[in-house]
Amino acid sequence: MNTIEKEIQEKLIEIEEKENIRILLAVESGSRAWGFASPDSDYDVRFIYLRPFEDYLCLNEKKDVIEWQLDEILDINGWDLKKALIQFRRGNATLFEWSNSPIVYRKAPEWDELYQTAQSYFSVKSSLHHYYGTAQNTFLTHLTGDQIKYKKYFYALRPLLACRYIEEFHTVPPVLFDDLLNLPLELELKNAIEELVQIKKITDEKELNPQIPIIRNFIVSELTRQKECADNMADDHNKSWEELNHIFRKMICRDN
Repeated sequence: MNTIEKEIQEKLIEIEEKENIRILLAVESGSRAWGFASPDSDYDVRFIYLRPFEDYLCLNEKKDVIEWQLDEILDINGWDLKKALIQFRRGNATLFEWSNSPIVYRKAPEWDELYQTAQSYFSVKSSLHHYYGTAQNTFLTHLTGDQIKYKKYFYALRPLLACRYIEEFHTVPPVLFDDLLNLPLELELKNAIEELVQIKKITDEKELNPQIPIIRNFIVSELTRQKECADNMADDHNKSWEELNHIFRKMICRDN
C-alpha cells in the first residue's frame, strides 16, 4: 500500500468516526479508475454510507451527502444509502460506474447483495443520454479550438465508446478505457487513440497541443449518431420501488 492509499484508508476511518456512519463502498472514480491518469491527476474517492437506524426515523432528516475534502491531491465525497438507492432507480450512470470501479478502497460484505438488486434498474436510455451529454459538453467546452488539452479527448472518447458498448450489449459498460477499446474500431482510429494514451501518461494535464484530426472527426460524427440513438431509444426504466424498499429496510435493520 503506497502513501496515498494509506492516507485514503485513514480518511475513511476518520469519516466513519466523525460522521457516525458505516461505509458500504468506497472506490476511485475519474481518470485513475478509467486507466488514463496523468502524473498530476488527483484521487477522486467516492463512497456510499449507512447511518444508524434511528437517523432514518427522524423528522429532521440528516444530510444525504458528505463532502469531506477537496484539494489538489484528494477529492473525497459520498452519498447516503437512501440517496444511492433512489439514484439507482433513476438509472444514474455515474452510480453504476462507482459500483464497477476497478479500484476499491472498501467494500462491506452486504454490498454485493445490494448491487445485485440495483442492476435490474440499469437503463439503456438513461445511460446513453448521460454519456452522450458528457461527451457533448466536453466537446463544446474544450475541443473546438485549434489547440486543446489532450486529456479532454478522453473525456469525450470514453463516454462515446461507453455509448457504443451499451448500444451493442444493453448493459453496464466497462469502467476501464482499455476495455472499451476492445470494441470494433477502424484500425487507424484505434492506433491514434492508443498513441494518445501513451502521450497523455507523460504529458502535463494543462499543456496545450494541436488537434488530432482523426480523433476529432470521430468525436464529431459519433456525437451526431449517439444523439439520434438515445432520442429514439424506448424508455426502459424499471419504475418499481418494491425491491429497492426491501433492500433498504434490510440494510438499515441489519445494523440495528
